[in-house]
Amino acid sequence: MDNKDAEKLFFIPFNTGGHWLLLAINPIREIVYYLDSLGNDWTTYPDMKVLIDTVLQAFRAQRDIQTSRRGANSITWIKVACPQQRNQIDCGYFMLRFMRDTLALGRLKIPTDYFDEFKCAFYIKDQVDEIKEEWCQFMIKLNVCS
Repeated sequence: MDNKDAEKLFFIPFNTGGHWLLLAINPIREIVYYLDSLGNDWTTYPDMKVLIDTVLQAFRAQRDIQTSRRGANSITWIKVACPQQRNQIDCGYFMLRFMRDTLALGRLKIPTDYFDEFKCAFYIKDQVDEIKEEWCQFMIKLNVCS
């Protein structure tokens, strides 16, 4: 990455072993936006936090960025209050929808109270079905199903 990547978000769909959530990372600013449709804090998944922090520290070292001891732990984790699922099976679709919503708006930051354009307590069945259909169409275009 070079300076033109300074204002980009990199999306990491993350599976905790039974649950999908979304991380949107600005590696230059060392900001991790955490979107979990179950509403858990990132401390619920300590291995995930250690992994992402380690990756960002390695990225910092690769770019030869000098930090003070205090600055070594300067990675900012921001929990985003996003729509919550009402069952135990739709987390993957919520994660995809969070990613799609962010990309559709072209935003470089995710507000802690999600985007006004998509703010709701939970997605209704039609909204979940919409992302399911988009995912199916995407997979068909890739010819993955044959």
